[in-house]
Amino acid sequence: MEESISGFKIRGDWGDVVEHGERITYALRDADVHDPDEDYGARFARAYDEWEEWRPKAHETLDTDVSEKTADQASVEEGKGEKAGKDPDEDIKTAGEKLSESYEALENDDAENAVGNWKESIDYVARAADSASRKAIRRVEDTVYQNVMTQLAPYYFDNELVSANIQQSTRGEGETFVFEVNVNDDVLKENVSDRLAELEDQVDRWHVETEKDTDTAEAIEGVEAPPEPEDNSRSTTN
Repeated sequence: MEESISGFKIRGDWGDVVEHGERITYALRDADVHDPDEDYGARFARAYDEWEEWRPKAHETLDTDVSEKTADQASVEEGKGEKAGKDPDEDIKTAGEKLSESYEALENDDAENAVGNWKESIDYVARAADSASRKAIRRVEDTVYQNVMTQLAPYYFDNELVSANIQQSTRGEGETFVFEVNVNDDVLKENVSDRLAELEDQVDRWHVETEKDTDTAEAIEGVEAPPEPEDNSRSTTN
């Protein structure tokens, strides 16, 4: 793993990419980013869930799964009508009802309610137009992004917690990827860096065998190192 001001970067196969994302997620969880009752979680719990959803998984592929998730998170966010679960047609219908109520209030010389219903009618019309526009833009974005943009730029993710990008490398043989992840909060990034370093040390201890330097121990302690055990696999019988 390479660490720089722009983030934590790994180059390798798909398994390396998945593991890199898992380690960063583990380091974030270790800082309680996922828990809304903790300090970091109060700020970033939702952003953490978005990252957890987007990060590459072992069973996924870049061109299909990550491409689709990237297009989803890059699209125009929902407007007020969509967040309320209302289709544009529903808001138009409600706008018409409010306009009718406004006319009825005028006929009853109730100017205050007439104006209030008229304003609400305008708000529903505006919300319907907003929802329709967002959906239209989103359809275009999905098509353009998945068919064009991913051919020109890396697959990316960005929110207030994490910024990340992944691309397939043309260097070397086989399928190689470059995956870079940055934590956007400086203090949290330092904590994540420390945790990632600990994880790398653990992996080194699990997988790397080194020859023991016994000369130094003998010189310091004034004793001879115990003899190395015999390798019985090399012994032969007469």
